[in-house]
Amino acid sequence: MGSRRPADAETGVPDARTRRPGRRPQAPGPAGEPPEPAAPGTGPRTDTPLADAVAPPVAADRHATAGARHRADGTDSRRADGDAPAAGTGDPRADEDRRLAAVRRYQILDTPPEGAFDRVAALAARLFDAPMATVAIVDTDRVWFKAGHGLGGVTQVGLAPDAGASAFVYDTPSAVADAHLDPRTADNPIVHAGLGVRFYAAAPIVTPHGEYLGNLNVLDTRRREATAEQLAALQDLAALVADQLELRLSAIRTVADERRMRTGAERLARTLQRTLLPPALPEVPGLSTAAAYHTAADNEVGGDFYDLFPLNDGRWAFFLGDVCGKGADAAALTSLTRYTLRAAAIHDPDPCLALSTLDTVLKGEYQGDDPRYCTAVFGVLKPEDDGTFTVTVAGGGHPPALALRADGTVEPVSTLGGQLVGMLPEPRFVRNTTRLARGETLLLYTDGLTEACRPDGSMLGEHGLTAHLTTARPRGADQALAAVDRLLGELGDGVTDDTALLSLSVPTDHPAPRAQENR
Repeated sequence: MGSRRPADAETGVPDARTRRPGRRPQAPGPAGEPPEPAAPGTGPRTDTPLADAVAPPVAADRHATAGARHRADGTDSRRADGDAPAAGTGDPRADEDRRLAAVRRYQILDTPPEGAFDRVAALAARLFDAPMATVAIVDTDRVWFKAGHGLGGVTQVGLAPDAGASAFVYDTPSAVADAHLDPRTADNPIVHAGLGVRFYAAAPIVTPHGEYLGNLNVLDTRRREATAEQLAALQDLAALVADQLELRLSAIRTVADERRMRTGAERLARTLQRTLLPPALPEVPGLSTAAAYHTAADNEVGGDFYDLFPLNDGRWAFFLGDVCGKGADAAALTSLTRYTLRAAAIHDPDPCLALSTLDTVLKGEYQGDDPRYCTAVFGVLKPEDDGTFTVTVAGGGHPPALALRADGTVEPVSTLGGQLVGMLPEPRFVRNTTRLARGETLLLYTDGLTEACRPDGSMLGEHGLTAHLTTARPRGADQALAAVDRLLGELGDGVTDDTALLSLSVPTDHPAPRAQENR
């Protein structure tokens, strides 16, 4: 609770106005002079701080760190010098700046009510059988109430310019029987806030580093006295407020740390995701291309992938798929899948053979009780002399590609019966061939789209996607992706998985491509 304060030379009553640097103390009484005894049956004097109200030295020692946490060896875990505010620097302005910095550090001002502080204020009022109590934080130009019991909606009172905290700071819990007559409360705006305050008791709210934040106040409209036990309990409650502020600050810092970690994880996920997808689609003579990747969670690396690349005979290969899982494991699997399919296509661009090669690689890389698998569509584009493209695709457990015809119809390029890649002992992959004429588009997608839910809870499904595209009638690769993007926006929170899209279209006004020279 701090050192014993000097007493008035005439009365022996400790002077509360000596409680901060800059306040000139009154002349002290004789050294070691005991406090004036209380009248029988009335308890100790109510205008004295607790350390002076408790006469026996043992009791004074017991209450000197009231409300503080103690270790097993008896030392104080909050501060070595108890709960009193730390000694000043001798520069009042510097002391006040340090105090205000602590107030800002706790981020408590102008925050909504919180149950823990409200309960402390109510308990303090009940302890004194008083109508009002506050958890008060002293700001630069006001005293703001984090909790107010019985104040009738008053949330703060103003401070005179340059008043600072000097009118409030007590080294120990103190009480004033009649605040209107006592000079120690002459500058206290809470007493003069129109609440009719006569009795005033306060215990300081002090940080573990000794910075004064405010007081736990008890107010009454009648003149009265307080016992040493009440003041000791008030200090305990003020220490609980300080503890709660520490817990609250720790939670704020934890949330901030988690937010920084999440931001870093999201940045890493986006960077990693970009490395798993081609930076840009190549230009294919006679063909318009577009691709998109919609993430369901910013801080997770998805397992969807796509690619488009030239073969050495004038044809073009493409694929799109989805690996199992999320995160780093899925990223590693995606990378392996993408580069295996590329290598397989260069060796032999047969779509079924490319999926079969991937199946063998996945089984060899992931063995035992934790198999890794994926779904995929692999295709080859062959430009024809009339400007059309022959498209041969093979599917391994993946939703069918959709052909958007020039007349507005939507046809699935079925690979029904194709099985998961990397899972089964002898999987079956299904091939299909179609032709893209001028004005027609081939759309490939992952199941994050078709497994999304509508607002009524039903799954979109392949039929829902087909119906949407039939109504939208997109023309070209870009319009096809725009139509799907609008659909994803309409589905909103119903989209719970990533969606990769690859769109290939033959423009209506593009000249027929010339056959590429074999190299």
